[in-house]
Amino acid sequence: MSAVTTGRAPATAPRTGRRRRRANGTQIARYVILVVMLILLAGPLLWQLSLSLKGPGDDLYAQPPELLPGDPTFTNYADVMDQIPVLRFVLNSVKVTALVVGGNVVLCTLAGFALGRLKWRLRPVATGVFVIALLVPLEAIIISQFLLVRSMNLTDTLLGAALPMLVTPLNVLLMRNAFIGIPDELEEAAVIDGATVWQRFWRICAPQVKGMISVVAIFSFVGAWNDFLWPLIVLSSEDNYTLTVGLNYLRGTFYNDPRLIAAGTIIALIPVIIFFVALQRYFIKGLEQGGIKG
Repeated sequence: MSAVTTGRAPATAPRTGRRRRRANGTQIARYVILVVMLILLAGPLLWQLSLSLKGPGDDLYAQPPELLPGDPTFTNYADVMDQIPVLRFVLNSVKVTALVVGGNVVLCTLAGFALGRLKWRLRPVATGVFVIALLVPLEAIIISQFLLVRSMNLTDTLLGAALPMLVTPLNVLLMRNAFIGIPDELEEAAVIDGATVWQRFWRICAPQVKGMISVVAIFSFVGAWNDFLWPLIVLSSEDNYTLTVGLNYLRGTFYNDPRLIAAGTIIALIPVIIFFVALQRYFIKGLEQGGIKG
């Protein structure tokens, strides 16, 4: 036994060493990929933040670029607040975003429940319609949307700016997949107890997909808050401009001072960060668990 054991030991040690080297190499490759992705994704944001804090003494076009401001100042943010009515634009964006988030959370959840849990004849056709709508680019239907909103006398109104985004195909399909992931036994037990469709939806199914509802809320918030093309088309008076449209004034009036443009960009980004941080826990849970509550 001792001879056999000593004979195997030299063969096992190199294998263990090779496995450790492969594991270390894989871990290093993962870190390298993460660092590259961090630079690609967070690099532009960090540059905008640095640019917004640079003072008159900083060279914006230095080679190589200087990330850390040599003369940091918050004057650029104050200048943005003085030159354009930021608070009014923010309030308009909040109103539009609230309508869009509320519409998607309520209507997409109901539509997802109908597509995922209810049994009716045209359900595959309706699902196919949402999939096709997901593939159609906005530019192909934006003229039709404008004509429809104009026929409803909603041009130059915040409701008109929010109306096309009240229900989005992606959010409907996300909710459908979440409801499909709920075990059938839960709903069958409720049916045996005599629960109606609305009772099954409100008491059984909806609590199981809270994580996905938060995902829909975040997607809707980011999409509505950052939307520029549609509000630019449908809104014509400055009193109704959203923040993204209002910040466009900085490009015309202060084109030679990119510090103000960067400061306006950071101002527009702050609410998105706050909203995401508030729902981050539910967002991660929704992505990990889908429709099954852990």
